[in-house]
Amino acid sequence: MKKENLVSVPFMVLGIVFCVCLVAANLLETKVVQLGPIAVTAGLIVFPVSYIINDCIAEVWGFRKARLIIWMGFLMNFFVVALGQIAIAIPAAPFWKGEEAFDFVFGMAPRIAAASLTAFLVGSFINAYVMSRMKVASQGRHFSARAILSTVAGESADSLIFFPLAFGGLMPVNELMKMMVVQVVLKTAYEIVILPVTIRVVNYIKRVDESDVYDEHISYNVLKIKEI
Repeated sequence: MKKENLVSVPFMVLGIVFCVCLVAANLLETKVVQLGPIAVTAGLIVFPVSYIINDCIAEVWGFRKARLIIWMGFLMNFFVVALGQIAIAIPAAPFWKGEEAFDFVFGMAPRIAAASLTAFLVGSFINAYVMSRMKVASQGRHFSARAILSTVAGESADSLIFFPLAFGGLMPVNELMKMMVVQVVLKTAYEIVILPVTIRVVNYIKRVDESDVYDEHISYNVLKIKEI
């Protein structure tokens, strides 16, 4: 007897891109770039894309599919961080001159790694939860407002967790607060700028996948991964 497919090709593609964006963002975080008077990490280039994909998945397939992808992204991130630590622990060949640069990129401090993974989980689940509940409450209307508000909620939670855990006690509180606000504002602005593309992608996927899930009478327990 043929088993029913649980995921579609568009869902699989978005899931893969989601995981790639998360891994890339962690690696790009090691470089600080200057945007006018503001200094930010290069991870800002790609990390907001993960929230946009999160919005797309929650909008088209619902919270349960978003929950699956969030945990998959977390595991992939953890896997890459763990492999990086193993590679650093293995002695380098005596003739290789790139060990210092390699360690700088992949040698994420345990404190920052833990802060990053924890903030990602909380922020992503809040983003998906807000998107899901607002869709039901609005009967599927006002996608733009829902996408922006869910991103603000998720990014705010992400910053409120990551920066104090990663840098608390290492810099003045006012500088920490400034970094948190700047990250939320810039990432939300990123979402707003690319929103027309997001809307077209969502509408296209709904049409070709024939899916538009409303999360009524479901469990929002983040551990119920098998419920997809």
